[in-house]
Amino acid sequence: MSTPSNAPPARKHFSMIRGFHLADMFTLGNAACGVGAVFLAMAFVASQSIDHFLWAAALAPAAFIFDVFDGRIARWRQTHSALGRELDSLADIISFGVAPAALAFAAGLKGGWDCLLLIYFVCCGVSRLARYNVTAEALSEGADKVKFFEGTPIPTSVALVGVLALAAWQGRIGEAIWGGVWLVGPWALHPLTLLFGLSGTLMISKTLRIPKF
Repeated sequence: MSTPSNAPPARKHFSMIRGFHLADMFTLGNAACGVGAVFLAMAFVASQSIDHFLWAAALAPAAFIFDVFDGRIARWRQTHSALGRELDSLADIISFGVAPAALAFAAGLKGGWDCLLLIYFVCCGVSRLARYNVTAEALSEGADKVKFFEGTPIPTSVALVGVLALAAWQGRIGEAIWGGVWLVGPWALHPLTLLFGLSGTLMISKTLRIPKF
């Protein structure tokens, strides 16, 4: 007489490709723009061609457009998924966290204090997205989407990229960057980097609530 097996049921293989939806393709477009911006920022450092810098900056609003449409398409097709949410956060940290910081560094914000502030900015963006992922269900109160953001959304960093692009257009990056440079203790600080510190702080704010339309 055979005895029933206590072995757990076989785990079903998770097919990533079959798990993709149309909205996820737009999310990957967002990520691709961010990676392209980083590559172009590095190309600018090597070539000092302003075209490389401006094309890198132009990919920020392109990433933002992909980011807007992936959410709308997901709601339209009712294809929300845990995979899509994680993809969206990972793409956002590339396009709106790492890429703006890379552009800032390429623009000349490379003093010791600048680097610390840019690292702080990126870490705030990572923390902001992680908090959103774990609180989205509670904030939505049963609706299809959250009613408000806690702290500024990370795509607001597109405004910082716009500032850098305008400075580059006017030839005010590198040694001639807006605000000049201060020597604070052992390291240099470019005041323009303080905008990134402020942006990061606003992203992780708990009390700042912004309605989501």
